[in-house]
Amino acid sequence: MSDAKASGHIPPGFSAVTPYLLTNETDRLVAFLKAAFRAEDADEAYSDKDGIVHAALRVEGCSVEIGRASGAWKALHAGIHLYVPDVDAAYARALAAGGKSLHEVRVMDYGERAAAVEDPSGNHWYIATYTP
Repeated sequence: MSDAKASGHIPPGFSAVTPYLLTNETDRLVAFLKAAFRAEDADEAYSDKDGIVHAALRVEGCSVEIGRASGAWKALHAGIHLYVPDVDAAYARALAAGGKSLHEVRVMDYGERAAAVEDPSGNHWYIATYTP
C-alpha cells in the first residue's frame, strides 16, 4: 500500500475499518470510482485474463478495496457515506460515470448538502459536504 512501515496490527495506508466491495464487474467499478470520486490506486491491482481480481483505492484519503466475486464469495451491495469538498461536482461526476441518482443534491436537516447515487455494481453512495 505504501512505503511507510506498518505500526501495530494495521497495514500502512489503511484504517481499522476498510470497505471491501465484492462485485462481478471489478473493472467497471474501479473505473466508476476513479471517474466519480477521483479515486487513486493505493496499490497495484491484481489482474488475470478476465480483468481486475483485486484492487485497493484511495478515496478522500480513505482506503476502499474491490474484489471480484467468485465461488463462495458472492457479490455484495453496500451503502457508503462519503464526505467530499463539493457534493454538487461529485454528484455530477457520478452520474456522468454511469451512476444512477437515488436523490439529487439537497440540504439535509442534519447539517449536510447531500445526494445519493447507485454505482454500476449496485452499491449506494451517500455523498455529502458538511455544512455546520
